[in-house]
Amino acid sequence: MVTRFGSKSIGITSSVPLEIVFAAGLRPVDLNNRFVTHRDRRSLVEEAEAAGFPLNFCAWIKGIHAFAVRFGVKRVIGVRQGDCSNTHVLMEAFEDAGIEVIPFDYPLDREAAHMREALEALAGRLGTTLGKAEEMRRAMEGLRGKLEKLDEMTWRDGKVSGAENHLWLINSSDMRGDWRRYEKALDEFLAKANKRRGHKGRFRIGFAGIPPIVDDLYDVLEARGARVVYNEFQRQFSMPGRHGSLVDEYLEYTYPYGTALRIADIRRETARRRLDGLVHYVQSFCFRQLADRMVRRAVEVPVLTLEFDRPGTFDGRSLTRVEAFLELLERRRRRGSKNT
Repeated sequence: MVTRFGSKSIGITSSVPLEIVFAAGLRPVDLNNRFVTHRDRRSLVEEAEAAGFPLNFCAWIKGIHAFAVRFGVKRVIGVRQGDCSNTHVLMEAFEDAGIEVIPFDYPLDREAAHMREALEALAGRLGTTLGKAEEMRRAMEGLRGKLEKLDEMTWRDGKVSGAENHLWLINSSDMRGDWRRYEKALDEFLAKANKRRGHKGRFRIGFAGIPPIVDDLYDVLEARGARVVYNEFQRQFSMPGRHGSLVDEYLEYTYPYGTALRIADIRRETARRRLDGLVHYVQSFCFRQLADRMVRRAVEVPVLTLEFDRPGTFDGRSLTRVEAFLELLERRRRRGSKNT
């Protein structure tokens, strides 16, 4: 059951510099995660539509707005530059509902000086300093390293499933509001997962695009012998790699900076993880649909594009397309075997 949020809670609509939020003594709440995991998530979308949101509008935007209003979120950090193009009107809708909006802009030119200015401005708005946030970054380095370990146990060892990888990495967007408690739970999970026998699966699949709004994508794939060993944006939310400063960390984060940077990351991980195919998820009425053509052209493995609108489960048409895609991978494998 969801309770109303206290004065230390602050909503986020996209990944923001968590180190600043924690350094300010605040509890981040990723409204995307709370909406999509809520047991009544379809009614949240309908609630927003009843309040005036158009039918042909992103369900994520509708769901997180309705969640914030229904459960009394008082403050939100809104990423105006470097996130969804609909975030601007979402921020206006929040303000209209009496929710305080604190803006944050990723510098699209990826200049270090501009990133520092953006970080310092956010720290000032939240009542802390960039120096204290840097201390928090160093304190959280071990946790971020453990998230990389979890990812390695997915694609290298086969001890962590694609669904588990998705859940842990997507929750790194807000560390469930308490990074120390999140790290303790992660330690316990890794200890158990490390005792498992590795499971490889018939096909090694990558998942690119925003996290899916449907519940059972990973179950559908793994029930048919496909193993998801790469979650693009979810991995990015965990801020992989070693960074010398917050400026470096958030300049290397691919999500805000356009398709070219994403494609470079996807191509690199496709090769490193030896992917057989890629599922590219696009959300209905989302501007990121335009990136699908570029992704499909750039990678050297077959790509299946899936599109969904509202929360729910796989429909029959999408299930048929998944099965046809896996049959294609099987035929490619057989041809490859004959040629060796």
